[in-house]
Amino acid sequence: MNLVIVDYKAGNVQSVQFALERLGVQATLSADAETIKAADKVIFPGVGQAAAAMAQLKARNLDKLLPTLEQPFFGVCLGMQLLCQHSEEGDTDLLNIIPLPVKHFDTELKVPHMGWNEIEQLQSPLFAGLQEKDYVYYVHSYYVPLSQYTIAQTYYPAPFSAALQYKNFYAAQFHPEKSGPAGSQILKNFLAL
Repeated sequence: MNLVIVDYKAGNVQSVQFALERLGVQATLSADAETIKAADKVIFPGVGQAAAAMAQLKARNLDKLLPTLEQPFFGVCLGMQLLCQHSEEGDTDLLNIIPLPVKHFDTELKVPHMGWNEIEQLQSPLFAGLQEKDYVYYVHSYYVPLSQYTIAQTYYPAPFSAALQYKNFYAAQFHPEKSGPAGSQILKNFLAL
């Protein structure tokens, strides 16, 4: 399998790469359009700030390329948020692949939402072999509301999208590469799509 991790200097690519290696899978790190287009599957990790990440994508013309991809595609954490329409973080226009907003947590609870939390309402082959209320690992200050594209949800303190699917684009707000056995199973399931 030709698996590419999009390397746009705004992603936690090494921990994703190590998680895949633990599964016996080698991935290519690349920001090259032809390499990404030729991939069987694409993983799009992200950490950091939305506007800075979009600037990195635009500098590499990836903002034009990524919405055109048709192979299975998996956005992780900020990578999920970047697939959406607009973020309250820095009033930033995003890739506009999934027609949803990204909002800042309006809660008296500590932000960022960080640590282990449950996922439930699992509605995708991405979660084959997982149980309702399995735990996964989160680090984020912004979230995507529940919608018709939500395939898993969690609470902090109100429900929000833990994962999304729109056409061939899958995405998780949590970090599967840091989520132990549940995260490994999710990565395996993505690779099996």
